[in-house]
Amino acid sequence: MNFITLIGVSAAIFTTVAFLPQAIKTIRTKHTRDLSLSMLTTQFTGNFIWIIYGFLISDLPITVANIITLLLVFIIRKII
Repeated sequence: MNFITLIGVSAAIFTTVAFLPQAIKTIRTKHTRDLSLSMLTTQFTGNFIWIIYGFLISDLPITVANIITLLLVFIIRKII
């Protein structure tokens, strides 16, 4: 793995893991009153576009990280 790929993988891990605690808390408590619907919608849209971008440039870290985060956003959005 080259240095540039390592940076991409590291960024993908950190940005995906950063969203995980909120997703776990929301799934466990089913409480979403403090979450912004517009933030989740914007996050969902951004992740979807990143997936397309990652696919178009054949970048696995971007694609996989954003698929995982998109799924977490989708799960939270379904709870709201």
